[in-house]
Amino acid sequence: MGRRLRLTGIALLVGVLAACSSSASKSAPAASSSTGAPTPTTAATARCVPPDAGGPVAATKVGGIASDWTLSSFDGTRIRMHWFRALGASAAHPAPSVLMGPGWGQAGDTNTSGVGLFGSLGIGELQKAGYNVLTWDPRGFGQSTGTVETDSADFEGRDVEKMLDWLTTQPGVLLDGPRDPRVGMAGGSYGGGIQLIAAAIDCRVDAITPMIAWHSLTTSLYKAQTPKNGWSGLLTAVTKGRSVDPHIPHAYQVSITTEILGADDRAWFAGRGPGDLVGRINVPTLIVQGTVDNLFTLDEGITNYGVLRKRGVPTAMVWFCGGHGVCLTNTDDGKRVGNAVMEWLQRYVKKDTSVNTGPRFDMVDQNGTRYTADDYPVPTGTPVTATGTGTLRYLAEGGSGPAHPATGIKDPLAGVAAGITPAKATNAVDVQVDFATPAVLVGAPQLHLAYTGTTPAGVRPTRVFAQLVDDATGLVLGNQITPIDVTLDGKPHQTSVPLEDIAFTARAGAHVTLQLVATTTAYAEPRLGGSITFDTIGVSLPVAAGLKTAGSKAAGLKAG
Repeated sequence: MGRRLRLTGIALLVGVLAACSSSASKSAPAASSSTGAPTPTTAATARCVPPDAGGPVAATKVGGIASDWTLSSFDGTRIRMHWFRALGASAAHPAPSVLMGPGWGQAGDTNTSGVGLFGSLGIGELQKAGYNVLTWDPRGFGQSTGTVETDSADFEGRDVEKMLDWLTTQPGVLLDGPRDPRVGMAGGSYGGGIQLIAAAIDCRVDAITPMIAWHSLTTSLYKAQTPKNGWSGLLTAVTKGRSVDPHIPHAYQVSITTEILGADDRAWFAGRGPGDLVGRINVPTLIVQGTVDNLFTLDEGITNYGVLRKRGVPTAMVWFCGGHGVCLTNTDDGKRVGNAVMEWLQRYVKKDTSVNTGPRFDMVDQNGTRYTADDYPVPTGTPVTATGTGTLRYLAEGGSGPAHPATGIKDPLAGVAAGITPAKATNAVDVQVDFATPAVLVGAPQLHLAYTGTTPAGVRPTRVFAQLVDDATGLVLGNQITPIDVTLDGKPHQTSVPLEDIAFTARAGAHVTLQLVATTTAYAEPRLGGSITFDTIGVSLPVAAGLKTAGSKAAGLKAG
């Protein structure tokens, strides 16, 4: 229960060609992805010779706590580590290791009997499976000193490098070479982001399993340059009393006033990656993302997956009903995520080639039905489309959210996340989308708008927000809403944008409603007053073809 509470807290408020261990997958980095992030500094360069090879590691045992050590990092910052040896591991019988980072604002896990939130793995499960486990308090959090730099390659990433150095000095640790431990990584959110950073800058990491992590903080926290104030407020609150980089509180203050980040803040968040660093990852990567995660949405994981697949890195992706958000619909077996992570570690850290890690893409819809495919994006058929028109008044009232979970919803985040979760709006322009045949929607709907609008002068940006509502339940699909930049100068304009990705099954005769709304609890309030008239609204929903239901060889639902 202790671990569950700690993880809930974060989710609410939020790593040598000769010396490295695994083959060609640890070769020199290839071309990077295109995220607009600044060029990484020299510290963010893959090191294929372990740093300080053969040099001393400065770490001291913490008195009175059997598991704890204090490590002196590269800049003297004291990192509190928690060390749990695998059951039966010894110098004569060494075991591979797993580094497991905590969520934002949290200390490292120390509970050896608890189970993980969202079905993730706990320390005890990993120990029983034959892994040493190292957890830690990230700099600025828990008992560690230093300033929070938000999983920076130049700071938190280099802390992980020093922990890998320390790991090789411990009895019972399996080594693949000098200063090269056999090691994988696990953890979610902040603990997922650090995996992508560490694997990009240190080739000694053998495999990673980032859960509900991000690609770029500029797209996850500031999509369409619109502050995600609901989550940002919670994430900022959890840092109270901690030493954090000044960009963090400054960006939040800006987001609740003018809402427009300056170039310096934008560059800082873009540099907190992983962004372009994903293009340097060469080790097997299992991406776990939540269909109702409206902090780090599906698109963040999809982008990481696409960069890795393009370069031929062994990669798979699992979607589950959870993450930074509230699962208001049915979900699948709660052990599915943990089992997938364990299989990935067994295959690529223990090097057990008999382990079948399953299909490359594995998802669930709102009914808890599990679908799989050989790759992502999945094959598509004829999309389901609809058109409409209408006028939206820019009022504060009647917007999207908050959600009101039904009695019996057991999602641990419901109490806090519901308040910033999109819900059916009353002040909206509605376009109904009808399904003549069954369809499984997977991916990003496309929206086209032709419009004219006016609004009073002001410092806040001009935006409209788009969401899809399941008319059978009244719930917003995946709890997702998309901000759209609009120009309200009284002249005609057009824009075409992808909406947030969804995973949804529609029966024949069902319908969903596209809503264009003025405000939402999920994002900062735009400039109000005036109105926008949509002369054309066109929406196209992606219909998957050839999906398989889990355990079935039959083709999934096809487009009508």
